[in-house]
Amino acid sequence: MVHNRSIVVIGASGGVGGAVVRQLRQVGFHVIAAGRKRESLQALALECGAVPYEVDATDFSATTACMKWAAETVAPLYGAVNCAGSLLLKAAHRTSSEEYASVIAASLTTAFSTVHAATQHIDREGGSVVLVSSAAARIGLANHEAIAAAKGGINGLVLSAATSYAPRNIRVNAVAPGLTATPLTRSLTENETVLKGSLQLHALRRAGTPEDIARAIVFLMHPDQSWLTGQILGVDGGLADLKAR
Repeated sequence: MVHNRSIVVIGASGGVGGAVVRQLRQVGFHVIAAGRKRESLQALALECGAVPYEVDATDFSATTACMKWAAETVAPLYGAVNCAGSLLLKAAHRTSSEEYASVIAASLTTAFSTVHAATQHIDREGGSVVLVSSAAARIGLANHEAIAAAKGGINGLVLSAATSYAPRNIRVNAVAPGLTATPLTRSLTENETVLKGSLQLHALRRAGTPEDIARAIVFLMHPDQSWLTGQILGVDGGLADLKAR
């Protein structure tokens, strides 16, 4: 069922985005690896047979053009994944308006842009959209105010969009990771003191890998999960729901 269907992955040049592209290709989808880093996208395309597409997903018209191009040029559009985001660990009073706007743009605006664009071009048979939230939007973590605000917005977006597009058989879900070892979080995972403190909050006592998060995203994307929508799936080593011992 996945053959001759396409999926656009926004933020494909990141650690999680790249893993999602690879795993979706293994499942059999045509994958458009979309993002702002042309060289990284081209390298990923050569590696796994994805199609690179340079786009700034904060631009609604550019994101819509990407989805339209995928649907008309590559294969009927089954759905989209948004893995774009940023990292800012500051208390609210230390966060500038520019920093706040940047975090909101990178996470929430790109997520809304993805839903806005994908739902216009997903095939009439229906499809799936998966966004990336965070455990920080589910529990109180110090110095995560901007991230929590952006990711909390994504949680609300998932619930509303899942309701709006259910009549068209378009499912909308999200994953909410804990600490994941990617290039974006290298400053945390390579700092022994910071890493030790963070892992003490995770019941499974390890950081996630891009592949851990990607497997959950591919699960939510897959047509086999045709009765699953409006969910925020915690993929966080127990951070949000379990008391570490």
